[in-house]
Amino acid sequence: MSKTKPTALITGASRGIGRGIALALAGEGFNLVINYANNTQAADQVRQEAESAGAQAALVQADIAASADRQRLVEQGWAAFGRIDLLVNNAGIAPPVRADILEATEESFDKVLGTNLKGPYFLTQLIAKRMLETAPPVRGKIVNITSISADTASTNRGDYCLAKAALAMMTQLYAVRLAEHGIYVYEIRPGIIETDMTGPVKAKYDKLIMQDGITPIRRWGQPDDVARAVVAIARDLLPFSTGQVINVDGGFHLRRL
Repeated sequence: MSKTKPTALITGASRGIGRGIALALAGEGFNLVINYANNTQAADQVRQEAESAGAQAALVQADIAASADRQRLVEQGWAAFGRIDLLVNNAGIAPPVRADILEATEESFDKVLGTNLKGPYFLTQLIAKRMLETAPPVRGKIVNITSISADTASTNRGDYCLAKAALAMMTQLYAVRLAEHGIYVYEIRPGIIETDMTGPVKAKYDKLIMQDGITPIRRWGQPDDVARAVVAIARDLLPFSTGQVINVDGGFHLRRL
């Protein structure tokens, strides 16, 4: 595989936002390390579409909550392309049950934070070290996909909110630590995005968006909306920014009277 083109590793790239990001980066001339947890068929479909767009792509099945899987993901990604220029921490899961915080279980807490926080925290550590150890060091970029849940309380998804809020702080921590090495870190904070994860609550959000105007821009967000923000970072259009929060939420974050 070509080791001259820039390479992006996208976690959770077989569906939804991750899929949109992967295909957008393929169109920008990136080779891809496509990480997925379980759905091999969906991941292979993304690979085929990326290759049709001119990219080379390597599929790596890995559960980012597991230390050995994270290590294997990094090793296989580097073996395929000899470099990772862009890490997109996208993989995330919803709680198995949307339980009130007075009824929530430790099992759900551990599962959600394992994938949504511990996984990206230590995967970023591994990738950053590899970037610095490469000769010459990779002047890379790291993007964390969080959520409006980072600062919006949903009492039936406490574990999810906590994980996303902590991921926002993780962005700041790595941004401070890595800036001197030319590695910049960004947070993209999506709003209500139409994916299979939001499918079970579609009717609820249809009403909130279309009738109640919860977002000034009255439509569902699409994976491509998030992907465009990643592309802006990949193109190096924010060269004097790090630790930046980029809201892709239809204006949800705006305070209104």
